[in-house]
Amino acid sequence: MDFPVAVALAQSVPALPTGPGWWFEPKLDGHRTVLWCEADRVRLQSRSGRDVTGVWADLARASRRLPAGTVLDGEAVVSVEGRVDFSAAQARAASSPARAARLAARWPASFAAWDVLAHAEFGDVRSRPYVERRALLLDVLEDVGPPLQAVPATDDRETALVWYEALRAQGVEGLVAKHASSTYRAARVWRKVRHADTVDVAVVGFTGPRSRPRALAVRLPSGRTVLSQTVSAPVGREVMVRLADLAPGRPARTESGAAYEAVETNLVAEVLAGTTRHGVVTVTRLR
Repeated sequence: MDFPVAVALAQSVPALPTGPGWWFEPKLDGHRTVLWCEADRVRLQSRSGRDVTGVWADLARASRRLPAGTVLDGEAVVSVEGRVDFSAAQARAASSPARAARLAARWPASFAAWDVLAHAEFGDVRSRPYVERRALLLDVLEDVGPPLQAVPATDDRETALVWYEALRAQGVEGLVAKHASSTYRAARVWRKVRHADTVDVAVVGFTGPRSRPRALAVRLPSGRTVLSQTVSAPVGREVMVRLADLAPGRPARTESGAAYEAVETNLVAEVLAGTTRHGVVTVTRLR
């Protein structure tokens, strides 16, 4: 396996999947990190593939207890006053190695592992099903201890729903669902559900043709303009009707640079707005 590795991703969904074979894990609000334990060194990579060993040096040192040839996927997290704090993790990730060391002395990092990509004995295990990789992960970490720990996992949906509510105060931003038979590959093979609240927002534009809008540009209560996720067919049809008599719009972009057609609609939409930094917005209906 070559460094860096392309990571598996999760698709946002409004609810946990049902049916047999699903496993559920808490989703911590930290920095996605792949940990490589090689014969002569430990390296850590970011989701994008950058080498971030310098800013997570405390985790690199702790990882020397792992067998050479181990590659783990997980989240580098920092807890402040008993709660997972993304801003603290972000500060580490954006620091120089020297400043990261000072931050680590005050708020040490932990590594929440959820997958094993390579095993010292079996080599590359990405083609194995999730349940086999999960068993290997627990075996690898059994005698290692903090700050390297496996995230909890359950195949009981009701238990997962209890976690979803009970762990929110500790900085858990949602749940990730993985099928027992799924392999590890660089695609959106998992499902994730984040905590969200319903809010009313102003509709200021759309993407796609007016006769079949794909997403809405909405202005959040914070003042930011963002694009929603793809609207459902019923919502899309209603938007099409509401847009039919409006004057032509103009090209515009959100703060993040996403393009849309701006129009004066006077429409208000009810949306599920992600309460985390990601700000995922799903339109449920028009007011």
